[in-house]
Amino acid sequence: MTLRDALGHAHAPFDGVPRIVSLVPSLTELVCDLGLTHALVGRTGFCVHPKEALRHVPKIGGTKDVNLDTVRTLRPTHLIADMDENRREQVEAMMAFVPHVVIVHPHTVDDNLALYALLGGIFRRPVEAAQLAANFSAARTALVTLTARRPRQAVLYPIWRGPWMTVSRDTYIASMLAAAGWDTLPAESPVRFPLFEWDAPWLAGVERVLLPSEPFAFTARHEAEVIALSGKPVQRIDGEMVSWYGSRAVAGLRYLAQLRG
Repeated sequence: MTLRDALGHAHAPFDGVPRIVSLVPSLTELVCDLGLTHALVGRTGFCVHPKEALRHVPKIGGTKDVNLDTVRTLRPTHLIADMDENRREQVEAMMAFVPHVVIVHPHTVDDNLALYALLGGIFRRPVEAAQLAANFSAARTALVTLTARRPRQAVLYPIWRGPWMTVSRDTYIASMLAAAGWDTLPAESPVRFPLFEWDAPWLAGVERVLLPSEPFAFTARHEAEVIALSGKPVQRIDGEMVSWYGSRAVAGLRYLAQLRG
């Protein structure tokens, strides 16, 4: 069986005990939920879930400032990375000494199914991957059913302040929100994470502002600021539940169903 990652690189199911370095928090969580905690030899400092399982897994820096020498000493058989989250030049440097580099790039909700199949296939975890897929499909169906009974809303989802930044519809976050009946604005953007000013004409169409807990940690003080700037209702939201793909997507879909319920 041949499996292909986001770059089209072919990967065969691995024989032997893998040594995995993960450069993305959601991928680290997924590796653990596939029953591969024992094979995880390196993670970033942002990889914090599941907490107890990761306590003794060495850190190799951040998602964008990986310590290449540390990774080299861990002798990984596999490196898993994301096209948005990680720096291309660092990943390419690690390709020189890591035998198998798996690149992912989920940007729609349903891309999770292919991700489960990819990592489940590479690391020979078909049962765990199938169970995740079944749980995901059930949560997705429940949210679709609920959303069909709710009016859709145009929302703004800021991800940064100073400068203000949001998401385009060509992002995983926007796809998750759309699954819950929340359509992000701006409707069109030449970039995936556009900057914006509070006097932008398209902001008139925003019905609600969703303030996430990450990557920028918006607080109650920021909520008051955004209300004053936008004149719109503001709702705080768990950013991990919306932006983390992989196994967290199952909980994320259920979380969105609760918010829209």
